[in-house]
Amino acid sequence: MENSILQLFPLRYRAFWQNAAGDQEHIQEIRLRAGRPVVLNRDGGEVFLDGQGRYTDTLREPSLVTERMLQEILEHICHYSPYAFEEELRRGFVTVAGGHRVGVAGQAVLEQDGTVRTLKNISFLNIRVAHQVRGAADRILPAVYGRHGLKNVLIISPPGCGKTTLLRDLVRQISDGSPYGRGMNVGVVDERSELAGSFLGRPQNDVGMRTDVLDGCPKETGMLLLLRSMSPEVIAIDELGGDGELQALGKAAACGCRILATVHGEDRRDVERRFGLETECWERLFDLFLVLGKEQGKCVVRRMEERGREA
Repeated sequence: MENSILQLFPLRYRAFWQNAAGDQEHIQEIRLRAGRPVVLNRDGGEVFLDGQGRYTDTLREPSLVTERMLQEILEHICHYSPYAFEEELRRGFVTVAGGHRVGVAGQAVLEQDGTVRTLKNISFLNIRVAHQVRGAADRILPAVYGRHGLKNVLIISPPGCGKTTLLRDLVRQISDGSPYGRGMNVGVVDERSELAGSFLGRPQNDVGMRTDVLDGCPKETGMLLLLRSMSPEVIAIDELGGDGELQALGKAAACGCRILATVHGEDRRDVERRFGLETECWERLFDLFLVLGKEQGKCVVRRMEERGREA
């Protein structure tokens, strides 16, 4: 299995993880905490592992994570050279081959100015299993193209409703081209290495043949850098988070770029309230608003709105 989670574990632990690896498509997260049970987020619910790595929904005989196991897994993930991954550890996560992202927590070592220099005594790992769903954007693709070509799109979603998966496939199809439009040069600013899942600068997820990725760079800085260096026709970012990023998107739009972005929120009003901006400000920047949610446990597009009216 090319992107198997088995590669994340040293050889001596792989027999234990064999069952979970065979069920990888259903697993979203693997939580490892020193002295605590192994917890898997599977299809939105929690399951535990017993001593043989089999699923169990009880805590009568759970497999406990030892400090030695945690340390060996982390060393393996860092290719037995943690100093080479110091910058990633400082940011709180390491992206590995296959696009999986490993979050870390422990004791922070601070600089004199209060910024985090690195983490030590790491006792908590959160393995976020990468899932690429080709075709995730098929149903919304006709709506993102209009009479004048690609629209500026904002995807609004609560956590865990598939916004990154949807954006990733949208980027791929816009980059490669589709029945609705020619292939376009797309610039992705992937601050947290989730969209492209880059490992050593190379995307592990398929984001399209005409896509350039700036990995691990703050979105505000990265958008302006890509505009200067790569001449993108489309700029894409995941998890819009501040006024500076909005201003950078505005500059990209003023340069003639189409823009694709996601933001956490329940709906447009929720997003407008948190950012403190009027509806008119958002509609000057975006043509189409997609609101995601869950129905019967599945991620769905609950609503599509075009500049104040439902699409």
